[in-house]
Amino acid sequence: MIYLDTCIVIYLVERHSGYFPKLKSLLAGMDSPAISPLVEMEALIHPLRSKNSRLIEAYQTFFDYCTVLDMPKEVYRQAAVIRAEHPIKTPDALHLATANWHDCLSLWTNDERLARITPSIARNILSATSRSTEV
Repeated sequence: MIYLDTCIVIYLVERHSGYFPKLKSLLAGMDSPAISPLVEMEALIHPLRSKNSRLIEAYQTFFDYCTVLDMPKEVYRQAAVIRAEHPIKTPDALHLATANWHDCLSLWTNDERLARITPSIARNILSATSRSTEV
């Protein structure tokens, strides 16, 4: 199972001109990717703030396609450990902890910091040096 960081979901749903083609190709033929309620919350902030109902619907359609992973108490504890050990923000620690808790194969992101901190799970799939065979 592949966990998608919020930035990846935003690039997909909003069809980012620079990233959408590569992401679409990487997701082709894959079972539904994994997200968390945190991804849903973060992704919806801009469309809700701008009252963009079309974009809100597009996000909901995408969320319905995904496997939504729960975030039990243990995820928050593990996120605290990650934050104590690494200089990252709470949402990033929660994404890492959620993916780890659910034994995801990897966490796809465009955040090089996450990939450096936890190379065993986080992959910056959009970096110039990443290859689709690495993910």
